[in-house]
Amino acid sequence: MRFSKWHALGNSYLLVERADAGELTGDIARRLCDVSVGIGSDGVLEVLDVDGARADVRIWNPDGSVAEMSGNGTRIAAAWLARQAGAVDVVVSVGQRDVQARALGADLVETDVGRVEVGPAETLIVDGDSLALTPVDVGNQHAVIFGDTPTRAALLRLGPVIEHHPRFPARTNVQLAQAESANAVRALVWERGAGETSASGSSAVAVAAVAVARGWCESPVSVHMPGGELVVELEAGEATLIGPAVEICRGEIGL
Repeated sequence: MRFSKWHALGNSYLLVERADAGELTGDIARRLCDVSVGIGSDGVLEVLDVDGARADVRIWNPDGSVAEMSGNGTRIAAAWLARQAGAVDVVVSVGQRDVQARALGADLVETDVGRVEVGPAETLIVDGDSLALTPVDVGNQHAVIFGDTPTRAALLRLGPVIEHHPRFPARTNVQLAQAESANAVRALVWERGAGETSASGSSAVAVAAVAVARGWCESPVSVHMPGGELVVELEAGEATLIGPAVEICRGEIGL
């Protein structure tokens, strides 16, 4: 199986084409993502079909489950497709969304993520503590918690518990965030099916959407995560995401 490995602010993905690799399974995706018996990554982008500047992509999590959406994964797929098609404007179909994307040069890609739905604030009981969170739908589920400066210790304690909380029967992504200024927030990310990651595109959108909806920030919002910065623009409930997508290497692996 031929593959290319990419990263978006340290959030890495393997990209494979079904025409070259055959249909993937959850077991294969888990093995590919495992650094001990595979290559190692935060997910796999399976290119199902390509038609010029349009591609259908399935996104696999490291635990072998399928993600409905990934901001970073979609941006990487768009960067790959733009290169393959020799185009600036491309369309990546992921889950229920057709994402319009533009290659901006210098490894930067802009994606029209689409509709973002910010739910009302909720109180969740976790380990006996009451947590105020906001559910957000970016094509996948998020639980955003704003408060004081987020810490890794808190993320590692709360992330897995909230991901598997009965409130979220299909599990959820989790973000701990703090508004730093009118146009900037800081966030740590726990991804469903992947755990702690250095950055997440859909998480950046979710965090920015909550900050704007609550009046703590205004668009555009720079979301600072351990891996770096993504920029989110919000207008009339629709989100645009701008950030890097960088190819690391190409190779071949036997299955």
